[in-house]
Amino acid sequence: MLTFADKAILFNKALNYTGAPLPAGIRIMNPFKESIQALALTEIFYKKYYNDHHQRHLILGINPGRFGAGLTGIPFTDPKRLVSVCNIPYTGKVTHEPSSVFIYDMIAAYGGPEKFYKDFYINSPFPLGFTSSNSKGKETNYNYYDSKTLLHAVSGSIVENIRTLIGMGVNTDICFCLGTGKNEQFLRKLNAEYHFFKKLVPLEHPRYIMQYKSAQKQFYIDKYIQSFKEITQ
Repeated sequence: MLTFADKAILFNKALNYTGAPLPAGIRIMNPFKESIQALALTEIFYKKYYNDHHQRHLILGINPGRFGAGLTGIPFTDPKRLVSVCNIPYTGKVTHEPSSVFIYDMIAAYGGPEKFYKDFYINSPFPLGFTSSNSKGKETNYNYYDSKTLLHAVSGSIVENIRTLIGMGVNTDICFCLGTGKNEQFLRKLNAEYHFFKKLVPLEHPRYIMQYKSAQKQFYIDKYIQSFKEITQ
């Protein structure tokens, strides 16, 4: 029988967008095709924390960013946290992603990565990233909901992705959603149509917290922990 780690690794290996054409100036960011290390790093990571048959609760972010999962292949895990917290070697540009800082501070408060990852599995409605390019070719992160055209193009892929994640054996009573704005709105609408989860619990997105509410970071860490412990105790 496949372990949770086996399923997560197979999921990553199979990621390949074949849906409708994307809007002009938007491209897919697939760390498992663009980063030499990503697949190898994720295999080490999932074998370390998920090599069992334990059921987890799902946490859905938005989609990977360039300096975190875009390099490591692991949601909300930038190279700095991969090395310093997960003790997994990384070769290359050691980037810093504010969202990853918050998540790993929260994980420390929860009891550490072994305890946290035994209870939770983080992924995204759309597990590949997007970037937009300006007239000078500079890329920035882009969210799946940032344009109606993009959302329409990838909606079918998002539905299939969530079905695949559920098929891995996650708990469907409660799903946590990172983002109390457009991500929550879209997922609530989707859940009302497809009944993926009995309950969707929104939490403020780490990027929002670190950018706009950094002085209140501990408040949000406590909020995350309280929300999680209500279902795991």
